[in-house]
Amino acid sequence: MGKWGRRCVSLSLIAVLSCYLIISSTQPAYGMHIMEGFLPIPWAVFWWVVTLPFLILGMRSLSRITQENPQLKLLLALAGAFTFVLSALKMPSVTGSSSHPTGTGLGAVLFGPLVMSVLGTLVLLFQAVLIAHGGLTTLGANAFSMAIAGPFAAYWIYKLIVGITSQQRLAIFAAAALANLLTYVITSLQLALAFPASMGGVMASFAKFAGIFAYTQVPLSISEGLLTVLVWNWLESYNAQELELLRLIQPGKHESISQPSK
Repeated sequence: MGKWGRRCVSLSLIAVLSCYLIISSTQPAYGMHIMEGFLPIPWAVFWWVVTLPFLILGMRSLSRITQENPQLKLLLALAGAFTFVLSALKMPSVTGSSSHPTGTGLGAVLFGPLVMSVLGTLVLLFQAVLIAHGGLTTLGANAFSMAIAGPFAAYWIYKLIVGITSQQRLAIFAAAALANLLTYVITSLQLALAFPASMGGVMASFAKFAGIFAYTQVPLSISEGLLTVLVWNWLESYNAQELELLRLIQPGKHESISQPSK
């Protein structure tokens, strides 16, 4: 199969997976992530305090990247848009929350987890203000689960798999899927801490929330991993110079397994 044939196949698969994610998420939902006012005020404040240091460090990292390599701004915008579009697809799950792809794995591999802490939080802020998904009081909690925990897990699993197996696409698939799954593990923990069960406490509540999330989140995470690999293939074809600049592929080679330098 020629180069253009491979590109057509990749674009077709991206379209098919995107349609699947959209169709599977067409049911009405009343909240994105943890909805406005759902967390008790002490817990909402706690997650804001935990999240703020990551945002400060992320702003410094983002500023450094844009100043040293302004040509990467479009790729940064693409990473943010990918997160915005995927995380806007939702289906009802645990009361007060919803299930959806996250889209943070790609940006974590490209730019590192600190940058994604900023991009992911901005995505969550826009969704809370513009389309009433999530909330401002719960933004700290939602940002910690989707924009911090998920990207850090994605970044390190990518480095680990690339270092052990030298299989870059496998590492990207695992990074995207794990970022999705860990987001909802953390969300389940956040809900369990705020609403412990009368019998069994936090652990019983966590098991309940995580068990309900698993029905929708496991297939979504697999789908997101596959879609992220297809987007990566597209980037290799059309944004090779930027990937070379980020040291994700070797100059002139699209199959490099070199690790990102942060």
